[in-house]
Amino acid sequence: MNIIGEAIGDLCKTIFPIPEESYVGNPDSPTAICTLSSIDLLRQIANSEVLGRISVAGRLFSENKGIDSLLRHVNSHRNLKTIIVCGKEVSGHKAGHSLMELHKNGTDENNRIINSTSPEPFLTVKKSEIAYFQNKITLVNQIGQTDLNFIKKLVQ
Repeated sequence: MNIIGEAIGDLCKTIFPIPEESYVGNPDSPTAICTLSSIDLLRQIANSEVLGRISVAGRLFSENKGIDSLLRHVNSHRNLKTIIVCGKEVSGHKAGHSLMELHKNGTDENNRIINSTSPEPFLTVKKSEIAYFQNKITLVNQIGQTDLNFIKKLVQ
């Protein structure tokens, strides 16, 4: 990642702080939900019965640090098997698209997510963490879906 990109990211965190990152549900559940940039959807899930049926609900804003963080969580919670990826994409970053491409294609020799159209799709996680994600996790692609009732049906 470039220095300017990191500086802009740090500035955005200061000017536009978003405190909600994730909500823990039932730690024994094999299912998680990623709401991408849809903070309202994340709050709806956190305040509904869905939270008791899933391991964790969280957001994903960036195609690099965000995905690194998600992969570290997946690798440290080995009972997790399915991630429902829903909500609206982050304009420009396309973190959901990059997550799907990572799952399908992995990274190249420079740790860049193969076929990602995001501006900075470079990861710092280990290749073994990516391999675990690709081989042990099922992604349910519902990018763009923000209807809580629809998501409830997926969880059931």
